[in-house]
Amino acid sequence: MAAESQKKEQKTFQNISTKCLLDSVLFPADLKSFSDENLKQISNELRLEMIAQVSKTGGHLGAGLGVVELTVALHAVFDAPNDKIIWDVGHQTYPHKILTGRKDKMHTLRQGGGLSGFTKRSESEYDPFGAAHSSTSISAGLGMAVARDLSKALGEDSDNHVIAVIGDGAMSAGMAYEAMNNAGAQLVNGKKSRLIVILNDNEMSIAPPVGAMSRYLTKIVSSKPYISAREIGKKVTDILPTPIRHAVKRAEETARMSMGSGTLFEELGFYYIGPIDGHNLDHLLPILRNVRDNHHEGPILIHAITQKGKGYLPAENAADKMHGVKKFDLITGSQAKGKVGAPSYTSVYAQSLIKQAQNDPKIVAVTAAMPSGTGLDKFEQEFPQRCFDVGIAEQHAVTFAAGMATEGYKPFVTIYSTFLQRAYDQVIHDVAIQNLPVRFAMDRSGLVGADGQTHAGAFDIAYLGCLPNFVIMAPANEAELTHMVATAANYDDGPIALRYPRGEGTGIDIPEKAEILKIGKGRIVQKGKKVALLSLGTRLEECQKASDILKGKLDVTPTIADARFAKPLDEAMIKKLAQEHDILITVEEGSRGGFGAFVLHYLSEEGLLDKGIKVRTLCLPDEFIDQDNPYAQYERAGLNAQQIAATVSALL
Repeated sequence: MAAESQKKEQKTFQNISTKCLLDSVLFPADLKSFSDENLKQISNELRLEMIAQVSKTGGHLGAGLGVVELTVALHAVFDAPNDKIIWDVGHQTYPHKILTGRKDKMHTLRQGGGLSGFTKRSESEYDPFGAAHSSTSISAGLGMAVARDLSKALGEDSDNHVIAVIGDGAMSAGMAYEAMNNAGAQLVNGKKSRLIVILNDNEMSIAPPVGAMSRYLTKIVSSKPYISAREIGKKVTDILPTPIRHAVKRAEETARMSMGSGTLFEELGFYYIGPIDGHNLDHLLPILRNVRDNHHEGPILIHAITQKGKGYLPAENAADKMHGVKKFDLITGSQAKGKVGAPSYTSVYAQSLIKQAQNDPKIVAVTAAMPSGTGLDKFEQEFPQRCFDVGIAEQHAVTFAAGMATEGYKPFVTIYSTFLQRAYDQVIHDVAIQNLPVRFAMDRSGLVGADGQTHAGAFDIAYLGCLPNFVIMAPANEAELTHMVATAANYDDGPIALRYPRGEGTGIDIPEKAEILKIGKGRIVQKGKKVALLSLGTRLEECQKASDILKGKLDVTPTIADARFAKPLDEAMIKKLAQEHDILITVEEGSRGGFGAFVLHYLSEEGLLDKGIKVRTLCLPDEFIDQDNPYAQYERAGLNAQQIAATVSALL
């Protein structure tokens, strides 16, 4: 069977380089001249083009494969960029990028100076809203729709469509429902704002709702005569006595439920259409045209059933539908294997947490739709009853953990640093103020390479460090990470956080038994003279390399210290460093306002800056750093060994 599948894929991809209809599509307007049958061929070619491009660059594959037909249909029916098409998260927008003038740049995807892996306003006028974090599309779309209606009331020529495409995974976030609740009731000059939401549902089976009768009924429900008749019916029933009015409403809802419709979205104020086959242009095109051409007042939701990884056998057969991939072989789908190196920080964290949990039944783990990305899938295999994936709901995750902490449990909230930002109020109000012992493990801290600015964990030291009661740790290597997991597991005096980067560790030996660190106590790694390098986190290795450079060029051996804790600071160690050296440089993988600022504040309060010591704080610059390889990103940030050494040289 595998051999037959490979032969099929080989035959499919043999025609990639031949002349095709897609070659004549540079922008969405070019689709308008094609017949519906031609659009089907373009969809097939678009799928092949996307697979071929991602095989060379890596990136998100499965989600984009699932929306190929939907992307073609949207751009064929609507008039972007005048009509606003907003893609939630944005990792499914590779087909959209190919159709919107970026086909020739797809080979630069997620690379330095190239295309972003997500939607980005500065990249194209066809990206009306930047994304990468989920569940924002409906809120942004409603904002655009209301702005359009306000402008129209001012006499401006503003009558465009606004379409938000949101996946069923993103619908697990409360923000999506907050937006829908608002959209269903939002009035501008006495009228509901018109907004089209497409629910891209790739979890349900596609078979039940897509038979001939279902297709026929759904097409009727989306048609202008039906919607118009329904609106007239509403006006008539409004003058009926209350019991009769309610009975008529229930009868209409029951009839529509029999067509496969749901009442949840109707109760939120949306006109619901679906479910429909999101891969069948014979379904999509007439329904989208019906919705485009009628002037229904208020929001509409179209429920499209799709298949993640659609049309590429290796993706269809993969457990994760090849969601995120490295470079891969077109025929087999096998991904390029990197060099066997040190274990990743993520895997070290997971194994360390498992070890702690084996000895403590009160330890539980919480994540927000990222079990594999955070390593908690391994924890779940060991402790299925003690691992909780709450979906894309970071706010809920934090308060849920806070609730468990009140009952004596030890929750480890394991979330990417960039995603924890979404739960900041809960971190303050539900954890810090109540001084609850919730443990925060922040993966992907610092710069993250190809995912770029939206996924960089740049701000956690600053946004947690200003909160009373918090302890913040950052390991210099894998061994330190194991110690910090143990320290967090045994700390019950309040909230505690540890941050660690994406990618492989240093290769250091990991101790069999983890050490419980003394809170707020750093360590001296190397003793030297004149210059002190005070590192927080994994830049310690770069500080050691900088020391070698300085020894070779200037015959200077700096003292190197590992702070371990951003809060509380090891004040005794910092005071000694300041008193015994002429130069003190802090180094961190975080934004301004973080560790370096905390050290400066302490030195200022103690009057240690009055003694003539030269102090510099090396941190991430005051900018959002675009996607690139991590080394190039840190080079831009000025945090690599050569730049640390250059800072010292300039001061000497």
